[in-house]
Amino acid sequence: MRDGVPPEQPEVSVIMPVRDGERWVAEAIRSVRDQTFADFELLVIDDGSVDATPAILAEAAAADPRLVILQQRRDGLVAGLNRGLEAARAMLIARLDADDIALPDRLARQVDYMEQHPEVVLLGGWATVIDENGQPKGRDMRPSPDGLRATLMKKSPFIHPTVMFRAEAARRVGGYHAAFEAGEDYDFWLRLADVGEVAILPELSIRYREHGGSVTRTRQLRQIYSARLAKLAAAARRAGQPDPSTALTAPPDWHDPAPGRFERDSSRLFRILELADPIIAAATPASAIDLDAIASQLRNLTAGERKFARAAIQNLLRREDLTIPRAALWGLLLRLGPLKAAKLLLGGK
Repeated sequence: MRDGVPPEQPEVSVIMPVRDGERWVAEAIRSVRDQTFADFELLVIDDGSVDATPAILAEAAAADPRLVILQQRRDGLVAGLNRGLEAARAMLIARLDADDIALPDRLARQVDYMEQHPEVVLLGGWATVIDENGQPKGRDMRPSPDGLRATLMKKSPFIHPTVMFRAEAARRVGGYHAAFEAGEDYDFWLRLADVGEVAILPELSIRYREHGGSVTRTRQLRQIYSARLAKLAAAARRAGQPDPSTALTAPPDWHDPAPGRFERDSSRLFRILELADPIIAAATPASAIDLDAIASQLRNLTAGERKFARAAIQNLLRREDLTIPRAALWGLLLRLGPLKAAKLLLGGK
């Protein structure tokens, strides 16, 4: 036996990283234990929790030998995911976050689909949104299962805690990459799509909990930056070129004075997008404000990048000391979105 787990290989390994998750982790574990499909192991990776999480995990593991606890020293989400991937014994791997709830037949339905579709290496699902008290918020997340490859090259259609993927494919593409901070899942989906088919099972598989503080602006910007790099790397691979992201061992700093060729243009763009933060915009000297970084990539900006660009220019327009012609700022704002710029001119928000 290994940590109390029978030596037989389970059919599914469920990976659940957690850090200081005392409020909801027991409910998340219970939702896995109560699955109609019983042939699984649940790998909970404790990322250095300092609350009651370790005691909750120990009690749960004592009650069910299918639960395995892996410890790490606050190494972060990507390290925890890869730790779970390395330890997983099953050929199919399911993900669940420590604050979400798997619906009772989630594993059974996904296993059945994967058995019927051996060409599929990544399977997503739908989620119903709940609040911090577990009450429905009246909306679901239902990404379309149609045209997934085209969608994937624009944005992620997968809800991370709903997915099931094949362990062999995940290891073949190198697991999750830490360089894509806040977007490691999207990069992972793109690389899995390089080696097999992807699909979404159009039915609810989890209750997805929204809670606590909102995602910070800095975190959102990092996520968008990582998504841009992931798409560029995927495009290069599909063109038969070497993966330009292989040289990245850590998340790139877009203020690096000597960026690599791969991230150079993206870093130039994101130095101006971060001016969406009013404090940064107010402190940035005019000599460091590169409006052409936006103008030169205008056609390729995503909706999220455009939102940050508009906020950055609005912050610059509020500065009284700026030597950049205001006409240039207004002109760029109009190019980003005439209707929104017109509303701003008329005194709207």
